[in-house]
Amino acid sequence: MFIGVVKKVTHQECINCGAKYGINEIVYFCKKCGDLLEVKYDFTQLAKKLEESNWQDVPLSLWRYKDFMPIKDVSKIVSLNEGGTGLHSCHKLGKKLGLLQLYVKNEGENPTGSFKDRGMTVGVSKANELGAKNVICASTGNTSASLSAYAAKAGMRCTVLIPSGKIAYGKLSQAMIYGAKVFQVRGNFDQSLDMVLKLSEKHSSIYLLNSINPFRVEGQKSLGFEICDQLDGEAPDRIVVPVGNAGNISAIWKGFTEYHKLGFIRKLPKMTGIQAAGSAPVAQMIKSGSDEMVPVKAPETVATAIRIGAPVSWKKAVNAIRNSGGTAETVTDEEILAAQKLLARDEGIFVEPASASSIAGLIKLVNSGVIGKDERVVCVTTGHGLKDPDTAVKMSEKPVEIDAEMKAIEDALGLNRQASIVAGEAK
Repeated sequence: MFIGVVKKVTHQECINCGAKYGINEIVYFCKKCGDLLEVKYDFTQLAKKLEESNWQDVPLSLWRYKDFMPIKDVSKIVSLNEGGTGLHSCHKLGKKLGLLQLYVKNEGENPTGSFKDRGMTVGVSKANELGAKNVICASTGNTSASLSAYAAKAGMRCTVLIPSGKIAYGKLSQAMIYGAKVFQVRGNFDQSLDMVLKLSEKHSSIYLLNSINPFRVEGQKSLGFEICDQLDGEAPDRIVVPVGNAGNISAIWKGFTEYHKLGFIRKLPKMTGIQAAGSAPVAQMIKSGSDEMVPVKAPETVATAIRIGAPVSWKKAVNAIRNSGGTAETVTDEEILAAQKLLARDEGIFVEPASASSIAGLIKLVNSGVIGKDERVVCVTTGHGLKDPDTAVKMSEKPVEIDAEMKAIEDALGLNRQASIVAGEAK
């Protein structure tokens, strides 16, 4: 599967001042202005490479797009068969909302149950190519689970910092069983991230794999490629994405723009970001038209995966939303949980609360008229429901205890009562 050598990656570039860095230089922020970096390609050369490749004949998966990825030595690729997740046509839910074409791209189908696997397979592959032996991240849950799995596969030592308190045990258990060294920091995610940043800058032997790492974004952009290929070479009108640390929405936008530059799609979708009301600095920026992000000092939401008050990739996310003509919205915890239950019971798709925020946001934006009912919409659900089973159990009907007798279950189901009514009507 992993055949050929990619030579079309040129450099890393600051999104603000345009400063350039070597593709193998370990740098997380621009040394001149302190802003984020992104990986750049020579699209003329990439197009030529793709013409010579049989990439479109490869089954749908992230590494189908290896020519689009910044890995030169393909023998260093670390993969758990990520990508190729389902694009589910949601007729029942769409009919309720009056939408003719509604799809859910269910990233919970990835190996560790979240979209993070797309970024980690590329990020850890790059770490492997660079000879890194120690990797680290701060996490609200899914990042730690994913990095721990890929580090285990690569034989790397993995350190994870998570905020104390409300971390879903479905995610924490993954990081622990994969063998990561897990530290719970007395503070929030933003403080944990600050610590891993300082640690990786002080100790060059530790490779940072949060979403500020531009190679993470490269893996996550494949989500955009897949959606277009699953829609037979067309982009949808709109993508609705949960926003936490804000790396994913910008990554997906990068994927769409690259496909557009290469001529694989004719139009670009509107990027729509959804945040929990108690943790919504990006949405507030979009709503107010501001160019300055105001961090939320004490973010709070049942959707723990997006409980981030100072998203590090906010500028990339805001650029993606504004450049695409999209928007952002906030949803309450009550709206999130209602959407989680609705998606499960109408479409049989079980997602964690943060994932359901895209559905909650969709409902709100359709009802307010922001999303037109003739739009082809794809909602991205970012993580599996088993990441946070406690929340699902708390809001569902409790099991009914019965005796081990046929009559007991018939009575509980109302079957005997129905039979009596039918018999009575027959008389």
